[in-house]
Amino acid sequence: MANQQFILILPNIRSGHNVGAMFRTADGAGVDKIYLTGYSPCPPHPQVDKVSLGAEKSVPWEYVKQPGRLLKKLKAEGYHIVALEQTKKSVTLYQWQPQFPLALIVGNEKTGVTKNLLKYCDETVEITMRGKKRSLNVSVAAGVAMYYIGSKSI
Repeated sequence: MANQQFILILPNIRSGHNVGAMFRTADGAGVDKIYLTGYSPCPPHPQVDKVSLGAEKSVPWEYVKQPGRLLKKLKAEGYHIVALEQTKKSVTLYQWQPQFPLALIVGNEKTGVTKNLLKYCDETVEITMRGKKRSLNVSVAAGVAMYYIGSKSI
């Protein structure tokens, strides 16, 4: 794990399409590894495989049942753990400076990043919303954050 500077954690993502889209975007953005946790669908899976277009084979990934244990382990290994979530303490993504090695955790489509997982996070960042809707699709939001973070690791 020493050379992995940027990892993505997907806890309890309901949609295989969203997981597949995040695999594909992670490949383009330079994510070193994806951790699928909880009930997130794992490859091989028809929806994941269809949308990822093979990225599930090019981006290293691992399934870990309990995300809390994973976050505790990563923190002990020196990872800066960041949630992509709207909270009272979150900062705007583009005003934030990532610290590496970094683990980005994105939340469930309906409930976001749970309070139980937020307690492991060093920071929370959010994407400024200008319209009436207060959130983006999880794969779209993750894509915005992955490319921003990836641009800072070059």
